[in-house]
Amino acid sequence: MHHDMTIHDKVDAMQSGSALPRDAERPAFPIPANVYAETVLSVRHYTDRLFAFRITRPQAFRFRSGEFAMIGLPNAEKPVFRAYSIASPSWDEEIEFFSIKVQDGPLTKYLQKIVPGDTVLMRQKSTGTLILDALTPGRRLFMISTGTGFAPFASLVRDPETFEKFEQVIVTHTCRDHAELQYGVELIENLKHDPLIGELVNDRVTLYSTTTREVTPRMGRITRLIENGRFYTDLDIAPLNPETDRVMICGSMDMIKDVKELVEARDFVEGSVSNPGQFVVERAFVG
Repeated sequence: MHHDMTIHDKVDAMQSGSALPRDAERPAFPIPANVYAETVLSVRHYTDRLFAFRITRPQAFRFRSGEFAMIGLPNAEKPVFRAYSIASPSWDEEIEFFSIKVQDGPLTKYLQKIVPGDTVLMRQKSTGTLILDALTPGRRLFMISTGTGFAPFASLVRDPETFEKFEQVIVTHTCRDHAELQYGVELIENLKHDPLIGELVNDRVTLYSTTTREVTPRMGRITRLIENGRFYTDLDIAPLNPETDRVMICGSMDMIKDVKELVEARDFVEGSVSNPGQFVVERAFVG
């Protein structure tokens, strides 16, 4: 069980005089122009490869659920920025991210060490293709993800608009090991208790988690499980159909390529905001 220390805990700890993991430092470099400098509110490490964190939300910052932002740290004259899908829905008062830890990554080797009270930089504009407006109306929405590619779907499954547009939402999440699935499992489980969308969700969201390395009851790459039919039999659902279904894809480049080919072979047409279609892919993705 990980202890999640929030900024509120830090304040309490300071007042009670207890030790902190490390004092949050003032940024050593000036904040670049036209960039938000936000405060880390909480950090949770799920495994030695995955962590999630929440930061304050700038009052003027607007985004659509499913989009990504460019984030960085104030640790250089010209800080490194990387694209990160926003895991919180567009109505949330805070911004949440779900990140992989790359030991020699120019950003994540530092980002994984943040603690509440630290500063994270965020560029002022969000963008991305995994938004509801890029899809034509349908009945079922499939969200296919690997690793931290789950993040934009964490945003979309907490947005009421998703349930206004689709009757059923099926989220797939594939990781190497079982522990890496925990973020998604907890998030979907908590949906039913969400004060804003709990009643909307009911039994309309299904999470289909698989592992590729650790032995678990449900193993395999999602493309193989779709192609051999096990995906449909496990969930007792009708096969993918461009008449009724829409698909969003986010994760590793290999998975994106394979799922894109799979749905195109079934006559799904890729969409965009200017020309909505039956599936969308996020290519600006880290991890």
